[in-house]
Amino acid sequence: MSNMTIVGAQWGDEGKGKIVDLLTSEVDMVVRFQGGNNAGHTVIVDGTKYVLHVVPSGILHPGKMCIIGNGVVLDPESFLEEIDALQSLGLDVSPERLKISYKTHLILPYHRAIDGAREGKAKAKIGTTGRGIGPCYEDKKSRVGVRAGDLTDPEVLRAKIERALEEKNVLFTQLYGMPALDPQTVFDDLMAIAPRLVPYLADASSLIMEADAAGKSIMFEGAQGVMLDIDHGTYPFVTSSNVVCDNASIGSGVHAGMIDQRIAIVKAYTTRVGSGPFPTELFDDMGEFLRRQGGEYGATTGRPRRCGWLDLVVLREMIRLCDPTTMALTKVDVLSGLKEIKLCVAYEYEGKVMKYPPQTPRGLDNSKPVYEVLPGWDEDLSGCTDWDSLPRNCRRYIERIEELLGVKAGYISVGPDRNQTFRR
Repeated sequence: MSNMTIVGAQWGDEGKGKIVDLLTSEVDMVVRFQGGNNAGHTVIVDGTKYVLHVVPSGILHPGKMCIIGNGVVLDPESFLEEIDALQSLGLDVSPERLKISYKTHLILPYHRAIDGAREGKAKAKIGTTGRGIGPCYEDKKSRVGVRAGDLTDPEVLRAKIERALEEKNVLFTQLYGMPALDPQTVFDDLMAIAPRLVPYLADASSLIMEADAAGKSIMFEGAQGVMLDIDHGTYPFVTSSNVVCDNASIGSGVHAGMIDQRIAIVKAYTTRVGSGPFPTELFDDMGEFLRRQGGEYGATTGRPRRCGWLDLVVLREMIRLCDPTTMALTKVDVLSGLKEIKLCVAYEYEGKVMKYPPQTPRGLDNSKPVYEVLPGWDEDLSGCTDWDSLPRNCRRYIERIEELLGVKAGYISVGPDRNQTFRR
């Protein structure tokens, strides 16, 4: 296998964890390159459900090296809770096979506090998870962040916490009506768990480059989806990092030339969590059908996801940004039982038919989907193991998507379990 990047093609929740899990058996290393514990990758193996928030999905395969890259923001407490939970399920999550870049920024209590305070007071809510992801990235950009490597130098760590809280305590007390946080308490609490975290720290960039030089194959795993990218998504209803494929090199500390394949994970319909424009959203019984059949509730938050028809305009934008070499089409089985299925093939905006999203500030809000209607199918897909075993109308649906996008669906998923995905 060559080196590859895997990203979500829509607004997240496309089933990246499952595809990463499938392909991990063919690679030697899995690297998570952006996002934080606001993402939830759900993988079901032999009926056991694993929900991963920041640990790379490759951890479910014995012997695979997993790395949390510098582009990730890491909540130390959440990380330890996650590895404890995975360990209780019999998985090896030791520092011998799980590494954290020295450069990974840490989410601290004041990040979570300010995140919750902002969202609570906001008139137009973004829909954040309140886990401190955005404020941590803000500190990174403002050059007042705390990095994982700082855990090895208590004097540097203390000074950084004190500096960060000088400004944040003013916000807490004067703007949000909250008590100030004590820098010493934050420092003491972090140092109390540092002995468990420090063994995981490593020069991640060197480990990845050494693996590549030795002929080993590497998978770069993203979180969220391209339409949540901080630059290219539906701003401001986006995440706080770059989700596009090319951020894999930046968020891992390696050059882009290392990556040969770009796999876009596409759900067979569209969902999103939180606020923001969603032209194909369904507010009727059909939307509820997709939510119920697809189990569309957030793996991290439990929030019900908004559901709608597959939006090819959004996917064309993803292709323009990422140039995927192939797609993995997930949750095709959810569409079984529908008499007809709609595909959004264009938008109508200000009297024009557009194949790409309008770039004006409220363009997506004012876009109306233009649909093409295809016949549905009644057959249960859960036992399908290859292309020929799919119902004729299901194959027609997939082929029409490929025809309109110009990218082949190289992987088809017809159920939640590890063995319910096949190559095409």
